[in-house]
Amino acid sequence: MKSLVSFIFFLSTIFGFAQDIPLNILKFKLVDSIVTEKAMDSFHVVDIKAEYWETNVYNPYKKQEVKFPLRLKFNDSNYSSPITINKVITSRYGWRRGRAHKGIDIDLVTGDSVVAMFEGIVRFANYNTGHGRTVIVRHYNGLETVYAHLSKYSVKVNDTVKQGQLLGKGGTSGNARGSHLHLVVNYKGVSINPEYLFNFADNNAIRANDIWVTSHWTRPYLHNSKRQSNLSLLLTEEEAIASLQKQSKIYIVKRSDTLSKISSRNNVSIAVLCKINAIKKPSLTRVDKNLLLSSGFKTFLA
Repeated sequence: MKSLVSFIFFLSTIFGFAQDIPLNILKFKLVDSIVTEKAMDSFHVVDIKAEYWETNVYNPYKKQEVKFPLRLKFNDSNYSSPITINKVITSRYGWRRGRAHKGIDIDLVTGDSVVAMFEGIVRFANYNTGHGRTVIVRHYNGLETVYAHLSKYSVKVNDTVKQGQLLGKGGTSGNARGSHLHLVVNYKGVSINPEYLFNFADNNAIRANDIWVTSHWTRPYLHNSKRQSNLSLLLTEEEAIASLQKQSKIYIVKRSDTLSKISSRNNVSIAVLCKINAIKKPSLTRVDKNLLLSSGFKTFLA
């Protein structure tokens, strides 16, 4: 009983003192047998502003090398939907019109609310070429979520935000074809296919609390912006390393190439080429920069 009273006094002392501590470092571990392991993992000392904190640059990590496979952890099982209406994805992460589409587009009406998927700190709230009015939130597990094409800001840089807090209003700023939210998920400047990490159905589920990411999920040309990639979650380091042996083979198309030539040179049938590259007609109507010859992950390229 005496030890329990001491522990309660210890907690009250900490929480009373913590009122004056900035929220970005108000993450600490309580070492006591009464505290569960899960609760201990939820409290840790992390200053996410300590490195590469630049508030006027979209990507401050340009000189930082990211090594894969990469391990990501989430404390929660759910995220907050970035929009407050039903989510309809109009364009996915992948190759689109000969360019890399490094996020997903979610339909909305100009003026709809856009909120933070997780708690964190606003690192960027400014106009960005192509993305228009953009808010970037850095989170405590190292991820940054990017909310682009906004019509209005509701936060400013260095603001601490809670999960589900209003960031701004959706719109068409920047290079947007119609009103939508362009959502990007980055780790140290490298985009990750958001649908590998998050289920964008109504349940707002995080696919795994402990997940490994290979470079396959950071390369838009391995994915089709018109359809969801087949998901094969990597939950251990062993699975991630083993998956590297199944990487897709890519062919760089030349101007003189035809599907027939590519087929004969690489010993792949035209039917297979059409299927894995989502080509409706057995001919090249344009010069694609990349063409899948095989796909260990069963993903497709537009």
